[in-house]
Amino acid sequence: MAAVVEVEVGGGAAGERELDEVDMSDLSPEEQWRVEHARMHAKHRGHEAMHAEMVLILIATLVVAQLLLVQWKQRHPRSYNMVTLFQMWVVPLYFTVKLHWWRFLVIWILFSAVTAFVTFRATRKPLVQTTPRLVYKWFLLIYKISYATGIVGYMAVMFTLFGLNLLFKIKPEDAMDFGISLLFYGLYYGVLERDFAEMCADYMASTIGWCSDSTSSASVAGASWERSRHVPTAKRR
Repeated sequence: MAAVVEVEVGGGAAGERELDEVDMSDLSPEEQWRVEHARMHAKHRGHEAMHAEMVLILIATLVVAQLLLVQWKQRHPRSYNMVTLFQMWVVPLYFTVKLHWWRFLVIWILFSAVTAFVTFRATRKPLVQTTPRLVYKWFLLIYKISYATGIVGYMAVMFTLFGLNLLFKIKPEDAMDFGISLLFYGLYYGVLERDFAEMCADYMASTIGWCSDSTSSASVAGASWERSRHVPTAKRR
């Protein structure tokens, strides 16, 4: 123990050499941790100014990036929505494949396949009469599922924090992982379906030609769906 304390108080290049020459095999786990801690401090000694500069650069970058994003959203909302939607849709796929989250990958593929089909139908010209109804039903279903999933995940997290998981003999780690996973699924797919629904509604509104300054695209899509319900289908001859 005395050797470890003597090594820790050493400074400069001599102290670093002494730390490198310490035989870790003869030390206890606590002493080994102290030596590693001393090595870390010796390695980063004198870097306080550089670390402060890095923090300031990071804060300035975040502020400037936020201002640029706000200006981009205000001046070019259509391109902003398209780019952010594409990134939010595709970027998680990289981490999913890299970290082998196969459950998320399967759900992502199913959601993407159906949403791509619905989006394809919503962007066709001329617009089929049943398309607004299809868009409305699909995104309403995803909204309800995401909402319920988020509520269940939130309740699971709160029950774990209050220790109610012990009544069911569930480990806190498992209960918290379950709750956080459901919260993530609910938030992610809820935000994703909202952006896709807005995009589809904008396309359908521009196709129909009903959009005005006082009429939102969502209300236009809803009105189109209501009108399609009352249009009789052509009878076969």
